[in-house]
Amino acid sequence: MDPLFVQVDPRDNVAIIVNPEGLPTGARFANGLTLQEPIPQSHKVTLRDLSEGAPIVRYGQIIGHLSRALPAGAWVREDVMDLPQAPALDELPLATAPPAPLPRLEGYTFEGYRNSDGSVGTKNILGIATTVQCVAPTVDYAVRRIRQEILPRFPNVDDAVAITHTYGCGVAIDAPGAAVPIRTLGHLSRHANFGSAPLVVSLGCEKLQPARMLPGASLQASKGGEFPILEGNPYVIRLQDERGFGATVSAILHYAEKRLEELNRRKRVPCPASDLIVGMQCGGSDAFSGVTCNPAVGYAADLIVRAGGTVMFSEVTEVRDAVHLLTPRCINEDVARALIGEMRWYDEYLARSGADRSANPTPGNKRGGLANVVEKALGSVAKAGTSALHAVASHGEKVSTKGLIFAATPASDFICGTQQLASMNMHVFTTGEGSPYGLALCPVVKVSSRTALAEKWHDLIDIDAGTIATGQATIADVGWELFRFILDVASGRRKTWADTWGLHNALAPFNPGPVT
Repeated sequence: MDPLFVQVDPRDNVAIIVNPEGLPTGARFANGLTLQEPIPQSHKVTLRDLSEGAPIVRYGQIIGHLSRALPAGAWVREDVMDLPQAPALDELPLATAPPAPLPRLEGYTFEGYRNSDGSVGTKNILGIATTVQCVAPTVDYAVRRIRQEILPRFPNVDDAVAITHTYGCGVAIDAPGAAVPIRTLGHLSRHANFGSAPLVVSLGCEKLQPARMLPGASLQASKGGEFPILEGNPYVIRLQDERGFGATVSAILHYAEKRLEELNRRKRVPCPASDLIVGMQCGGSDAFSGVTCNPAVGYAADLIVRAGGTVMFSEVTEVRDAVHLLTPRCINEDVARALIGEMRWYDEYLARSGADRSANPTPGNKRGGLANVVEKALGSVAKAGTSALHAVASHGEKVSTKGLIFAATPASDFICGTQQLASMNMHVFTTGEGSPYGLALCPVVKVSSRTALAEKWHDLIDIDAGTIATGQATIADVGWELFRFILDVASGRRKTWADTWGLHNALAPFNPGPVT
């Protein structure tokens, strides 16, 4: 391959190296630029001489200022960049340029499971919710027994999954921050892929009682199996009411079998693409993420919105430095103010702990060419596509609006995925450095930023967006490929690699409240 770089915007004074093995000193590009030193793949090169203090421009935006002068063809490392100030939240434009509605996309469907509450599942799963970590080992044991002894008799059910977590007791349950994990766990328990009605396992003495986790639900508690199943509603097994471990497990298996009988009657039916609720997330990002996989995901996001569906993007700290690009796109000023409110809340949350947004990039991000959180954020928001922002959901809230939605979450992969599960029935995860991340509750489609990663991880990456950087495919090509793949996976016609191998990360609800 000839020496090749990618310049995203004509205003950029840096570009990233495309060649998989990087380039040596003296490598000469087609435009005459010559490298002054070896530069690894995905790292930045100066396109012209830059003086000390000069802005470093990528994506047409300032990502830092040089702490010393650099000649054209130099490597722009993290140690020569000073982090700029984040956009001032009180000075942002509010809904000044909401995009016109995109042309409607008709006729796209998938085969899903329609629930009585109107939600649509992409899997058919027995869900066992828990109210507290104390019961997790018992439930995990019971799930192993269910999979081995009972599930094979119910061929229409995909799996049995326990919602275990570290919350539920030893916390300030009435503190304002406690609302976030409580409502998250409640929404997870009623996930569309569970048929919206779980089996609940409680200890009995915990602070997070079942009625608090599932307000308004018709809860039926077991006492040694004497109560009949209340079909279509959550029902509770309380360990402290049972006579020992064996009796507890027997009760869980008994009620699981009753619930499996209900789930086994579910059938896939044609559903419009408007029933998709797709969460977008990135992890192990690199400097190619904002050039290849994230823009391709953004194109697919536009297709889903055009089909009437819902797309969520999240990760507050990976939006904060690009929020000035989003507030003008809000459908109205109320949505713009809600978006700013989530940025402000997180600024204050970090400040209380003596941290700030600069703590976000990981060593892997930096190895992949992302020098700071500004550069990372500008690439991250490409997942949001080009449509108007229709609503903002706060931490743990369930999304109820169609179109493009910002759902506030931390940027942590595990917490973001858990929080998005409050709403989504499909998940798209982009990566540059690689991650085997997956979720049991809904399919996770992996999209790589580089072909080298897709080739190395041929049995973990579902879609290769690296072909965009080399000119073998366009953003639109990969966007359509991803859109069609999402429909196939949602229909059960294809499996993601994460589901093929059963790579399912533990759930991690966000708890900003105090622990006692």
